[in-house]
Parts: sequence; C-alpha cells; structure tokens
Amino acid sequence: MKLFVGIDVSSQELEACFMNSDGDKLETLTVKNNLEGASYLRDRIVAAADKHVSSEIHIGLEATSVYSWHPAMYMHQDAALQKRKAKVFTINPKLVSKFREAYSDLDKTDRLDAWVIADRLRFGRLTTTVVMQEQYVALQRLTRMRFHLIHNLTREKQYFLQNLFYKCNAFTTEVESSVFGHALMEMLSEKYSLDDIATMEVADLADYLRDKGRNRFPDPENVARCIQKAARASYRLGKVVEDSIDLVLGTSIQAIRSIQSQLKDLDKAIERILDGIPGAKCLRSIPGIDRVYAAGILAEIGDIDRFGDQAAVAKYAGLTWRRHQSGPFEAEDTKRIKSGNRFLRYYLVEAANSVKNRDEEFGAYYRKKYKEVPKHQHKRALVLTARKLVRLVDVLLRNGQLYTPRRKVTPAKD
Repeated sequence: MKLFVGIDVSSQELEACFMNSDGDKLETLTVKNNLEGASYLRDRIVAAADKHVSSEIHIGLEATSVYSWHPAMYMHQDAALQKRKAKVFTINPKLVSKFREAYSDLDKTDRLDAWVIADRLRFGRLTTTVVMQEQYVALQRLTRMRFHLIHNLTREKQYFLQNLFYKCNAFTTEVESSVFGHALMEMLSEKYSLDDIATMEVADLADYLRDKGRNRFPDPENVARCIQKAARASYRLGKVVEDSIDLVLGTSIQAIRSIQSQLKDLDKAIERILDGIPGAKCLRSIPGIDRVYAAGILAEIGDIDRFGDQAAVAKYAGLTWRRHQSGPFEAEDTKRIKSGNRFLRYYLVEAANSVKNRDEEFGAYYRKKYKEVPKHQHKRALVLTARKLVRLVDVLLRNGQLYTPRRKVTPAKD
C-alpha cells in the first residue's frame, strides 16, 4: 500500500491529510510552518507509514510561492522519509483547482484542500518531483534575481527615454549612438542645458565624448554634430521644468548604473556555481548559448533525470500545444498551454533567438516556420525553435555530451 500525504501550505501553518490507496482518509492534523512543526509532521508520517506497512510515501504540496519551499526541501532530505521511499511533489495550484472541480459539493477550507491534494496524488501522473540538488537551488536564486534585475533595467531605461524626450525630443531621431553609452550618460547627468550643448564648439564636445567614451567612438566629431543638431531642433523648457527633468534624469541614470553593477556581481557568482555543474559544458557547446542562458536553463531544469523525457521538459516549460481533435476533424491552429515554468520558458526562448543566428540547422528551421504563416511570424517561429531546442538540451544533458553540428555531405561525382 502507498501512503499519500496532501499538505495545504500557508505562511503560518501546514494542514495535512493522510490517505491510503483506496482513497480512505487515515488522519488529519495541523502544525506550524516552521522547523518544529515540520519535524512533528515528519514523525506522524513515519508512524503512519509503519503502521499501515506502506511500500512508498507520496507527499504533495501546492507550489505556493516561498511558503512551500522549506517544508518540501525538509521532507525530501529527511533520512527517515528517504528510508521509506518517500517522494515529494510540488503541484501547480491550477492543477489542483481543476481537479477540485470534479467535486462540486466541496467547501473551500484548508483541511479540504489538503484532502484534494492527497487525492490528486493518489491519481498519479505527476511527472516531476520537487527538489533539486543544492547547487541547482543556489543557481536558481541567482538566475531568477538576474531575471528580475533585467526587467527592472528595461523598465528604468524606458522611463529614462520618456524623460529624455521632455529635455531633448529630437535626440533619439538625430543621434545614432546609444544614449545608454557611458559618454552620453555622463553628458546628460552633468545637467547641460540644450543651449549649452548647441553653442559648444564641436571640437570641445568631440573631445568631451572622446574622453568620457574612452576613445570608443569611431567618429566623435560626427556624433558631436548630431548631438548639436538634436539640441537645436528640440523644444525649449522653462527653467523650473528643466531643473526637474535634469534631476529626474540624473536619478534615473544612477538607478541604471546601480542595476548594471548588481548584474556584474550576479554574473560573477553565477559563473562560480556554473563551473561546478557538469551539464554547463554541454549546453555552452551549443553556438549562441552563453553563460547566462546555460545557467538559466540548468537552474530551472536541475537534474535532467527528474523528467521522463524531452516532452516532459517541454511541458514543464510551457512549450506544449493542446491537440484539438473530434471524429475526422483535427484543428491545425492550436493554442500553447498557459501553465509551465515561466523562467525556464524565458531562458529557452531567449537562447533559441541566439542559437538561430549562429547555427545553420536552427536558423533554417526558424526561417521555415517563419514563412508558414502570415501573422505573428517571428513570435511563432521563435517559440517553435525553442521547442526544438528543448530536444537538443535534453539529449545533451542525458548523455553528458557536447554539441556537434550536423555536417553536410557532398555527393561524390561520377
């Protein structure tokens, strides 16, 4: 007999329900969501397993943000539970919610939620256990923070450009160089007025750009002329508004540089952990997958043996399309599932976008999919390319091998 333990998790409590293979409720209890409470729950699970001579223990928790992480890790790592063949699952709340709909007469309480989770465990077909090894967990914390900072940086840059339009509305149309380069950011942070920039000698402005840009401008005089042209073509602000905009731009520049500095620190930490993970070399052998993409993918997948096959990895990432068939009819236009790990999906899609530009096979596949439809070509082709990349990632990680592009064979001449 298997013992199924459903646990409804909140920030304060763990509500547990024990169930046997026949669906009979054996026991319920509530403990605090802390080390002491989890230890007591562990003891009760072990006692129940021994009492009913359980061959396996399946423990399920809803993936409730950070609240389920500690008890799930604790149950997974506990020696007494491991000895009794315990498996721990974190279940997507949507999966539990859909399963609950089959019981239309149930109330909504924590105790009943635990019962529903236990019953869902009893039905099986849960492909992924929860816990990854420690280095993957550490890497995941870093890559998810990097994901968070990248999105913050994008929003901050967009906000900066909005305020730059107030100060110099012609800047982005007249100046081809990136406004986020060091030299231009320095110029904007020093609160030059448009009249100051417009009346400055071109040679002096070029020298300023050359100095602040560390001689990286191929033609600083041309950039200086473009900046002056933009300054002359832009609307003028009143003194009060101009001072406010200068302060906002300066604050935004500080925020952008702070995030960029934090990203550098994170990248160093990611590199240190990545060096100790064997699968990193496999993924980085794929053209276009650098440190960041390899780390993001590995951090979310963890040990590839957690998944039965490449299809399970794709489903976990949300790169699966529902089949719609009825009788002789089968729909060609199907929708991608909305569930899945958004972080893994993000890194796979971003990696696919890079790989298609560097690998001939993936590039040809992307172009083929791009031409198949008249609308949303890039988005569709890129997601399908990411799905193809999943198969390659799965093979490389399972076999521990490096990527070898397919070689074209030229037929022999008669």
